[in-house]
Amino acid sequence: MKTILCVFSIFLFTASISAVIVSETFGFYAITSNGIGSSEIGESQLFMDVIGNSPQTVLFRFRNTGPQTCTIAEIYFDDDSLLTLNQIQDTPGQIDFVQFAKPADLPGRNTLTPSFATSNDLSFEAVSPAPKYGVNAGEQVELLFDLQSGYGNVINALRSGDLQVGMHVINFVDYNGASESFVNEVPEPVTALLLLCGAAAIRHRRKK
Repeated sequence: MKTILCVFSIFLFTASISAVIVSETFGFYAITSNGIGSSEIGESQLFMDVIGNSPQTVLFRFRNTGPQTCTIAEIYFDDDSLLTLNQIQDTPGQIDFVQFAKPADLPGRNTLTPSFATSNDLSFEAVSPAPKYGVNAGEQVELLFDLQSGYGNVINALRSGDLQVGMHVINFVDYNGASESFVNEVPEPVTALLLLCGAAAIRHRRKK
């Protein structure tokens, strides 16, 4: 009986490990400034969750937290061959995205050095009319990708800037309908080091 309970406990422990979902959230910064205040709105309410729940796939969730009116209309990946599209997970009739955005490249990409280079098959757009079917305040869209290597490599590429994600956001109603382009933030190495030092200091204090 003890042997059965031991085996069952090991099974439960293994299952709990396999069910662990790892996730990291990235903000965005504006690379254009077409309307007074619109860039700041986008930077305050646009987020990307990168979620790995299997060795084979990674989920990118794009959120517009609101409350200001604006719409994620196109999404672009400057990819280093880490990702292959598996599925667009949206809500047809409410949020509806398709592959191959128009324009094919992120507007304003030339303001970056080096320029943002959109991968041939990794751009997505809301169907027309975009202000209706794009990601509005309080909404989200998810893109599921097959991994060409591990989840950790995707996160490392996002942190280093080898992999970048851009969004074209329209419909800033309070700013004369301005549109802006955004790229995911890359954490500063100094900031990451400070966070690690802070965590180490907390652990040291707890040991006393």
